[in-house]
Amino acid sequence: MQQTAWLRHLLLLILGASLCFAYAPFKLAILPFWILPLTLALLWNLSPKQAFAGGFAFGFGWFAAGLSWIYVSIDQYGGMPDIANVLVLALLVAYLALYPALAFSVWRKLCQRSELWRFSLPLIWLLCEALRGWLFTGFPWLGLGYTQTDALLGGLAPSVGQYGITVALWFIALAIVTGLRYRRAHNALLVVVLIVLAWLSPLLQPLQRAADSTSVLLVQGNVQQSLKWRADQQWPNILRYLDLTRPQYQHDIIVWPESAITALEPYADDVLYNIDQAASVNGAALVTGIIDYQQLNDDFYNSVIVLGQEHAEQALEQPYQYGHSNRYQKHQLLPIGEYVPFESLLRPLAPLFNLPMSSFSRGAYQQPNLMANGHQLNTAICYEIAFSEQVRDNTHAGTDYLLTISNDTWFGDSHGPWQHMQIAQMRAKELGRPLLRATNNGVSALTDEFGRILAMAPQFSATTVSAEVPQVSGQTLFARLGHSGSLLFALIGLLPLLNRARNRRGQHGQKSVQ
Repeated sequence: MQQTAWLRHLLLLILGASLCFAYAPFKLAILPFWILPLTLALLWNLSPKQAFAGGFAFGFGWFAAGLSWIYVSIDQYGGMPDIANVLVLALLVAYLALYPALAFSVWRKLCQRSELWRFSLPLIWLLCEALRGWLFTGFPWLGLGYTQTDALLGGLAPSVGQYGITVALWFIALAIVTGLRYRRAHNALLVVVLIVLAWLSPLLQPLQRAADSTSVLLVQGNVQQSLKWRADQQWPNILRYLDLTRPQYQHDIIVWPESAITALEPYADDVLYNIDQAASVNGAALVTGIIDYQQLNDDFYNSVIVLGQEHAEQALEQPYQYGHSNRYQKHQLLPIGEYVPFESLLRPLAPLFNLPMSSFSRGAYQQPNLMANGHQLNTAICYEIAFSEQVRDNTHAGTDYLLTISNDTWFGDSHGPWQHMQIAQMRAKELGRPLLRATNNGVSALTDEFGRILAMAPQFSATTVSAEVPQVSGQTLFARLGHSGSLLFALIGLLPLLNRARNRRGQHGQKSVQ
C-alpha cells in the first residue's frame, strides 16, 4: 500500500513538473489536455487526506519546475550558501503547493458525499487560485490559463479571462476522464462546445480599430544588474538611454523601462528638465521608470513619469517640475525585492533580505491613467501585470494602451522573463487593448489588442524596437464583468446538484398531492 502511494506521488510530481513546458518559452499548449486528465485519474478514488498528499506532490512539481528561474536571483544576489538558497526556494514552492492540495482534498471530500460533485472541481480550483492571488499580498503566477495564451482556448480571455480559461481546462479534463471511465461518448460534445466558444469569443467583442495608429518606441538599455544601483553609474546609465533615444524622437510615445533613471527624482531635476524639453520640441512623450523620494515622509516610490508631450496640443504643455501629477506609483510591491516583511528580524540575516531599493512605500490601488501625447496609458510596474483584477480596475473606456515596464535582469537567461511576457499578453487579450512592454534586457515587445506580437527586441542587447500600434475603442466582456464571468462559468459544474434538488422537490410535491 505504501509502495503504491509512493509511486502515485512520484507520477503526480512528474505530471506537475511537466506543466512547465506548456508555458512560455516552450508553449506546448497541448500538454494540459493530457496532464490534467491523467492527474484526475490518479486522484479519482482517493480519500481527502490522500488527495491532499497527491495534490501537494502535483503542486510541488508544478511550481518547482515552473518557478525554478527564481533560483537565479537567489543564487546571484542572495549572498547565502547553496543549501540555504535551495531551502528558501523549496519553502516557497511548498507553500504554493498547498493550494492545489487543498483544492483536490476539498473536491474529494465532496465527491465522497455524491458523485454529482465531480464537476465542482473547476469552482473549487478557482476559489483556491483566487486565495493564492490574494493571501499575503498574493502570488498569482503560473495560472493554468496562461498555457493557452497563444492557443485556440485563449480566445476565451476577452470573455472570462485567464481564470475562465483555467475553468475550461478543468471542465475538459473532467469530460475526458468521465467519458472514458463511464463510456459517455456525449462528453465529447462539451469539449467541442468550449472550443467553438473560444473561437467565437474574440469575434463577438465590441472592439473597433481607429483609422489612426500610434508610433511607439521601446528603449532597452541592457544595464547590468551589478552596476545598476552604483552611484558612479547613474550618469552613464542615463547617457545610454539618451544615446539610444536621441536619433528616434520622431515617435509619438517613447518608453524607457523600470527605474531606467536610477538617480532619485528630486535630485535629477536638471536632467529631467532637459529630457522633457528635448521630447517636447520633437513632439514626443517620453515615459520612464524612476525612483521618487519624498523627503518630508522619508518615502520611496517605484514610479513612472511622463516627460515631454503629455497632451496632443503643444500649447498646453508646461515644463517639467518635480511633483507633477502625471505619474504612477507602484501599488503591488514584490516581497523581499521591494519590501521586507518582519524586516527588523530578516534584514540582518543575509544580503537577500537587504537588496538595494527594498524599502518602497505603496501607491494607491487605483490611479489615473498616464497621459502621453494625448493617449491614456494604464500602467503596471513589473509583476503587477500578473494581478488581473488590479489591471482591469484601472482600465476604463478611455484607456488607449496597457503599459508595463520591468527589470527582469535579476533572472538571467531563464524562462522567467518569457513567462512574464506571456502574462502581459494575456492582459491585452482580456481587456482588448494593445500592450507596450519595455524592460531593461528583455523581453521588450509591442502587441495588438489580441495579444499578438507586433515587434519584439532581442534579449540581452542595448537596442530599440518600434511599431505602429493600433488605437482601439470598445470594452470586452471581461473588462465589464471582471472575474464574475469565470465564477458564473465555474458554477455550471453545480448544475447536476441543482437538478437533483429540483427533482427531489418535485417528488416531494407529488407525494403531498397523493
